[in-house]
Parts: sequence; C-alpha cells; structure tokens
Amino acid sequence: MDWNELEKACESCKKCELYKTRNKNVFGVGDKKARILFVGEGPGAEEDRLGEPFVGRAGKLLDTMLASIGIDRSQIYIANIVKCRPPQNRDPSPEEQTACTPWLDAQIELIDPAMIVCLGRIAAGYLIKKDFKITAEHGHWFTYNGRRITAIYHPAALLRDPSKRGDTFEDLRMIEEESKLIK
Repeated sequence: MDWNELEKACESCKKCELYKTRNKNVFGVGDKKARILFVGEGPGAEEDRLGEPFVGRAGKLLDTMLASIGIDRSQIYIANIVKCRPPQNRDPSPEEQTACTPWLDAQIELIDPAMIVCLGRIAAGYLIKKDFKITAEHGHWFTYNGRRITAIYHPAALLRDPSKRGDTFEDLRMIEEESKLIK
C-alpha cells in the first residue's frame, strides 16, 4: 500500500468502536521520509477536531521540547497508537490498540525511520515491551526491528506533573546526541 491508499483505508476504518465517536481520523503528520518517528497514544479533543496529532496543549509543549534539541516538527513524523480519540481522553483499550496498530505498523514500514521515540507508557507498551514501566525505563535505548527506540514522558504527563521535566530534559539531550549519529 502506498501513503494515499493507507490513509484512505485508515479514514474509513471501523475495526473498533472508536470510529463511532470520532470527528476526524488522526492519521499522522510530518516528513514521510523522516529519520525520527514520534509515537503517542491517541488523539485528544483538539486533535480530533483538527485531524492532526499533537496540536493541543501537549502538542505545544512537544514543539517546545523539540525546539530545545534543534528539531522542527517538519523534520519528523508524528503518529499515534490509535487514530481515533478515546472518549474523555481515556487510555485506549487493548482491543482498540490491537485493532489500530496495523495502521501504525504500515506507517513505520513506509517511513522506515532510524529512530522511534515513544511519547508515554502506552506507545512504549506496544513498541518496546508490553510491561514497560515509564518511570523506571524512560530514556533507555532498546531495539525495534533494527531501529533505535526509546520512550520519554508524554507531554500531557509533564503538564500534569512538572516535576518530571528534569528527567525529560535529560532524555531529550540523549535523543539529540543519538540523532546526530543517524543523519
């Protein structure tokens, strides 16, 4: 499948119940040949309204985080585990994740990034390991199908608990150093 076919198929997806309450499918955004892919858990209210990932408060913080390490949003690709907003921004259920992750897998295959950064526990639980513990394992490097992969705190978690920003700053510096090796 090429990008257009994949996006069209994803837009008409009804594999789980989330399609019933979505305003817009939030497929992903950015450079389709990016060397770095950022993956969150799922769209929030603003993302559901606009059809683009990370455009709300957490997205603005993500932009600031990226700028702190010299990365512009246009240089990366951003996607989510699920493409439709879970009601009340709850975590996507295992069934919803299972229904939706083939879309992400296809995106990863098409982008072929050298590095993946998971934004939070849900993304890390799918891409790194099922029992991923974000508080203990953020900032550690793993391998995913031959790619470097790590997880950092989700920007929404940093908005709720600013005490985690110091750890995230260190993780971002590590990502910055690693990104110099993949260019």
